[in-house]
Amino acid sequence: MTRYFLFLSFRGTAYNGWQVQPGKHTVQGVLSKALSMVLSSKTEVTGAGRTDTGVHASFFCAHFDAARNDLDGDGQFLYNLNSLLPDDIAIRKIVKVKPEANARFDALSRTYTYTITRVKDPFASDTAWLLYWPLDIRLMNDAASVLLKHSDFTSFSRLHGGNKTSICRVTHARWQEDAERLIFTVTADRFLRNMVRAIVGTLIPAGRGKLSLSDFEAILAGKNRGLAGQSAPAHGLSLTGIKYPDDLFI
Repeated sequence: MTRYFLFLSFRGTAYNGWQVQPGKHTVQGVLSKALSMVLSSKTEVTGAGRTDTGVHASFFCAHFDAARNDLDGDGQFLYNLNSLLPDDIAIRKIVKVKPEANARFDALSRTYTYTITRVKDPFASDTAWLLYWPLDIRLMNDAASVLLKHSDFTSFSRLHGGNKTSICRVTHARWQEDAERLIFTVTADRFLRNMVRAIVGTLIPAGRGKLSLSDFEAILAGKNRGLAGQSAPAHGLSLTGIKYPDDLFI
């Protein structure tokens, strides 16, 4: 058997997240079914991580095993697979990797973006959170910079989320703005369930002047989800990057 990484993107609006769940419509379930049909053999896929219901991915990776060893150079196979998939899932590339390579556990870092729109936009209603409140991006970036100084993110993790550890290393966290949108980009070696949405939901009061820098520090130090703000809506969140060691690829 040969192991492959699939690089794909998906719009999560119609799905109950990535991971297969009984009776639920998931990206993993749809992709496994399509791969099994094209390969004429039951094929399971393992993703780089979970995404919640309604969360998107402009860059996602999953691995699978196949009896064929030439799929990475077969444009017809890629075309056939995409033809079976719905319009909201697209396979970008298939790459041969080492037999032990794992799309989830070998990831060195992941990057998410969260998008806020300042104006009602029918083309962004499923991908950005509409907020009319005035927000001070300087205050939000001051608070976001605090994330890089901490490693325990219990205060931003889903209660009873099943995390074995709440330790993460955040290496980038910053807001950018243009005339109509605010975009938060955050990179870490790992993320807890609901972590980015909880962070965004807590940075919003900071941007409104309702949460001071010392308050934000206290939330992190408190290691209590009840101290942080409400989670931002799922549809504004997208996984946009995953970094792997170069030596995984053949």
